[in-house]
Amino acid sequence: MTDNNFLTDLPLAGELVAEDFDTWPDWLKTEFEEHSHDGAVGSRLLSENDRVRVWEIRLAPGERWHAHRHVLDYFWTAVNAGRSRQHTHDGTVREVAYDAGETRHFHFGPGEYLLHDIENIGDGELVFTTVEHLDSANAPLPLR
Repeated sequence: MTDNNFLTDLPLAGELVAEDFDTWPDWLKTEFEEHSHDGAVGSRLLSENDRVRVWEIRLAPGERWHAHRHVLDYFWTAVNAGRSRQHTHDGTVREVAYDAGETRHFHFGPGEYLLHDIENIGDGELVFTTVEHLDSANAPLPLR
């Protein structure tokens, strides 16, 4: 694996609840290997042009979106309030509470990335809009 020091500069949200792959079951480690270059950063691609990809993630309580890799500059906005659990490729696990309208921006230099999953651990539906900038330092990943 590459040096992950750039992860400390990303605006990762939430409370750190585990490190060093401590709570990761084998099936999750396998999923991260199988999806290590999966550029589908949302459950539905809403729009794409020569500048951006606009994605939606819509998760029912208990539902999760598989591991996926961010290499493009992007931002997400929480459409509604909710809670998630996220596993990140550095072995950390975070639990995050979102407010409706909360937005975070991410920037990646050449070769930098974020590989993670997301699971809805709240009581209601969790919805995000994610916008990727195609003119980033890294080339877009192919979509599966």
